[in-house]
Order: sequence, then structure tokens, then C-alpha cells
Amino acid sequence: MKKVIRQVLVFFIKPLSFRRRMGFLQKIIHLFISEYSPKERLQFLFEMDRHLYGLQGQASATYGKGIHSKHRHTNYHEYFVKNISTGDRVLDIGSGNGFMTYDMATKVSGVEVVGIDLDQSNVESSSNHYIQPNLRFVHGDALKDLPDEQFDVVTLSNVLEHIDDRVSFLRETIRKLKPRKFIIRVPSFERDWRVPLKKELGIDYRLDETHFTEYTLEQFSDETQRAGLEIQKIESRWGEIWSVLHVRNQDVAP
Repeated sequence: MKKVIRQVLVFFIKPLSFRRRMGFLQKIIHLFISEYSPKERLQFLFEMDRHLYGLQGQASATYGKGIHSKHRHTNYHEYFVKNISTGDRVLDIGSGNGFMTYDMATKVSGVEVVGIDLDQSNVESSSNHYIQPNLRFVHGDALKDLPDEQFDVVTLSNVLEHIDDRVSFLRETIRKLKPRKFIIRVPSFERDWRVPLKKELGIDYRLDETHFTEYTLEQFSDETQRAGLEIQKIESRWGEIWSVLHVRNQDVAP
């Protein structure tokens, strides 16, 4: 049935220009929601918005030949790079495609930068694409497999929100790795007025269904303080919280 519907739609839409296609789709949506209550209308549109956001991300990565265009537009790599110093040994937790980890390794040159990621395919791809004498990628779950090594700086770029017990995780990271500084980037709950409205309507407001939280500034400050960190820099950019935090002391309880 779905195949038949698709064929019918393609038959009618294919000859239309891009602008006319958009107009056609808008009319269908208006017709579809016309009999809904205001609440149901919002719920439908927000669910559609969530689906479209995922499709936009996929299309952006394809457009960028495998690299999401957000890397280029937000330039968050530069924030991490400028907040580490030459001579800093860095652990990048959740290194993903390895792009940012490589940029940091280039900055510190002679000192090792290590990227750890849960996805074996990410580690293999990063190791093959980003080759630098002081750069190493390892496979592991940072909740259980933190390297038994010492690092000056720990970076978490859109990673912390994927962890349930974040305060305990940060405390254990401090205890085991003895860093002096963290650089953390997380999604902001306050990025858009639609986010709290989605929550109010019972719609999943998260950017990713694996997020345990998306932060307010107050929540971020509270959690990091309880973990033994002190915020040195914090700012809101691109609907996210970007921050540099120093470890208050090295004797944080697990």
C-alpha cells in the first residue's frame, strides 16, 4: 500500500517545480491538521519537526561528504583548541569521527592526545583518516574503561548529556585521571521557546533520544559544582553551553 501511495504522489508531484512542490505539501499539512484541536495541532507539528530535524542532519552530513556542516558553521573545534595549551596531554571522551581530536593534537604537537569512543567503527575510521605522531584513538566505554593514565585536560563535546549519573562520572574521571581542567560542550534546554512547550505537551523535546538531559545554565552549574569543578568560562552559543572548568581539588570522593 505504501508503495502505491508513493507512486501516486511521485506521479503528481514530479512534474512540479520545487516551489510548487512546497506549496502542495503545505496544503496537505494544512488540510491534515484542520480538524485538530490547538493542542493536537501543535503535537502533530512538533513530531513532524523532530522527524525533519533528523532528516536535515543526515542530509547535512551527505552534503558535507561525511562531515556534518555544523562543524564548519559553529566552529566549536576552535573553542576547544584555543582553550588548551601547548604541552597539555588531552583525553577526548567520545571522540566520534576524530576530527576535533586531530585538531587538538595538531595544537599540542609533541604531547599525546588520546580519543576514546564507544563505537569501534568510529575508532577504526578515525585511526585511518587522522594520522599524527602524537594522536591515538582507543575503543572503550568511558564509564568503565578510562585509561589508567594521567591527563592535563579532559574534553567532552556533546557527550555528558548521554550519561545518566553525570556527577559520579565526573568525580570518577577526576579521581582516576587527575586532570586540572575540563572543556565541556552540552545542548541547552533554553535554546528555543519551543523546547519547554514540547515538554509541556508531552512531546520528546530532546535533540537525540539517547540524551538523559539537556541543560539549563543553573543545572549545569549545579552538577559540575557537585562534581568538584569550578566554572572559569561559560557562554551560550548555537543553542549550546560551552564551558571551561577547573578542578577545585584532586581529592574528590568517588
